[in-house]
Amino acid sequence: MAHHVTLIPGDGVGPELAEVARRCIEATGAEIVWDIQHAGEDVMKEKGTPLPEGVIESIRKNKVAIKSPVTTPVGTGFRSVNVALRKALDLYACVRPCKSYEGVNSRYKNIDLVIVRENTEDLYAGIEFQKGTTETQDLIDWLSKHNGKVRPDSGISIKPISVSGTERIVSYAFEYARKNKRRKVTAVHKANIMKFSDGLFLEVARTVATHYSDIEFEDRIVDNMCMQLVQKPEQFDILVLPNLYGDIVSDLCAGLVGGLGVAPGANIGEQGALFEATHGSAPKYKGLNKVNPTALLLSGVLMLRHLGEGERANRLEQAVAGVIREGKFVTYDLKKDRNDPTAVGTREMGDAIIRRLKG
Repeated sequence: MAHHVTLIPGDGVGPELAEVARRCIEATGAEIVWDIQHAGEDVMKEKGTPLPEGVIESIRKNKVAIKSPVTTPVGTGFRSVNVALRKALDLYACVRPCKSYEGVNSRYKNIDLVIVRENTEDLYAGIEFQKGTTETQDLIDWLSKHNGKVRPDSGISIKPISVSGTERIVSYAFEYARKNKRRKVTAVHKANIMKFSDGLFLEVARTVATHYSDIEFEDRIVDNMCMQLVQKPEQFDILVLPNLYGDIVSDLCAGLVGGLGVAPGANIGEQGALFEATHGSAPKYKGLNKVNPTALLLSGVLMLRHLGEGERANRLEQAVAGVIREGKFVTYDLKKDRNDPTAVGTREMGDAIIRRLKG
């Protein structure tokens, strides 16, 4: 049966990566009907918005999308196309596997972590008050009366964390652990300081954990978590975090395995799923056939698994890993010396992966 999937080519280096990802996914034998939709800076010139409604409608219809990097235009009122998509589709779970592949330049080996980040609440909810406005001054006056002094020249961001939002993200982390035969979930927080927001997150996480006695549970304060990830990352398995900490720690963990160029991502909700590379659109490399396609290809692996194409997903991951391990047909950043003249381009690395898939 064919799968209908929204493909967002993005801009900058996005279209080059999207083309390689499309070809490699098709080379697994998966039957995909692509619905190509455009978002980002290039679309802004034509549509007046970097995120046309048709993109969101397509994802709602198909339930699955894969997105290459996009550029959010400066001065449009959009904080981020990525954030707007997550909010519009209520993609509450950001899933970032960070796994070591032989041949990738990294100080660490045998890393296999999964970051599960709450995507809709916390300081990224976008509830902000600009310095100097009447509304902000009213809020400062109220806060000063009820909860301590706030300087009058302050900007303010609100940090909402709810019982319901925490229940569903922590439950998702435990269900992911069961489905993928993982051993442990670690909740990450700053409950020692922010007792009514992070404290609530920890309290709810502990309650949810009682329903999953087959999975080990623990918690860590976020600053200590960062130190332990650098010192002994092998002791962790799945990390579940509020939005801001999840953003920071997921990039830290990507650094453990070689950087954002090998870090896939998924954004999951009840009504749909969006898979994407976690790096930016790198406009200075546009059209140069230079950028590493691994992150988007591994996002394609996650997408195939989500679609129930587990065997094809495994074959694609093995083909990507094999090309990286061999080290012959890889982009410059995957060479031991980034100036190695034998480095190949984006398309050529994709061609090598396809040869492995068909061989």
